[in-house]
Amino acid sequence: MKFLVGYNGSEVSRAALSLARTYADLFGAEVLVVTSMVGGASEKPDKIGKAAEDLKFAENFFKEKNIPCETHQLARGMAPGEDMVRFAEENDVDQIFVGIEKKSRTQKIILGSNAQYIILKAPCPVVSVNSP
Repeated sequence: MKFLVGYNGSEVSRAALSLARTYADLFGAEVLVVTSMVGGASEKPDKIGKAAEDLKFAENFFKEKNIPCETHQLARGMAPGEDMVRFAEENDVDQIFVGIEKKSRTQKIILGSNAQYIILKAPCPVVSVNSP
C-alpha cells in the first residue's frame, strides 16, 4: 500500500504528515512525501534549499516509527494540485493526504485551490486535513 502526502513545511501540511504517519503505521503502508516547486527550473535557490530541509524533516519524522518513506522535490512547472495528481497516477498511489489552508474568496477565484483540484481529480481517495 502506498500513501502520498503533499508537504510544504506549513502547519497544516505537518498535520497531514502526522495523520499519514498514523495511517501508515496502522496499515503497513509506504509513504511518498512530495513538495511541488511551482517555478519549475527557474525556482530560486533559497526556496529549493528550504524545500529540501522540509523534506528531510518529513523523512526523519517517518523514520522515527520505522515507516518506509521516500521524499520527492518536484520542479515540473505545474500547479501543485496538478503535480500531485500526476505524481499519484505515475506511482500507483492508494491514498493521498493533503492539508487545506484557508483562503479568502478572492484568493480562491484568482489562485484556485490545489486541495480542491486534488480532491476532484485524484485517481484514489483523498484525506484532507484542516488547520489544527
